[in-house]
Amino acid sequence: QVQLVESGGGLVQPGGSLTLSCAASGIFFSEYREAWYRQAPGKQREFVAYITRSGITDYADSVKGRFTISRDDTKNTVYLQMNSLKPEDTAVYCCKVSRGLQSYWGQGTQVTVSA
Repeated sequence: QVQLVESGGGLVQPGGSLTLSCAASGIFFSEYREAWYRQAPGKQREFVAYITRSGITDYADSVKGRFTISRDDTKNTVYLQMNSLKPEDTAVYCCKVSRGLQSYWGQGTQVTVSA
């Protein structure tokens, strides 16, 4: 059974930082590409960042220079380091792992950026 469990969300002030984690089980993690998505209230889910098996990364324009995605295949975990957070970053953040046509999603973790 595949499980993805996100953690690290919370309430942070504008300009602050958070690191999200997504721990996977039930898959050969190193064979998958990992990504983070987010969904703000009343909005569609949007892409945030991805990292390939070889470590190639890409980011949404809205987070470039502020967020960093990384992976630790020894821990079956993907991370999202978020710096210089803005109120518009408030959303539920979900991780996704994919390999070909196969993909799995986590339940998400809430990030709230507010003074």
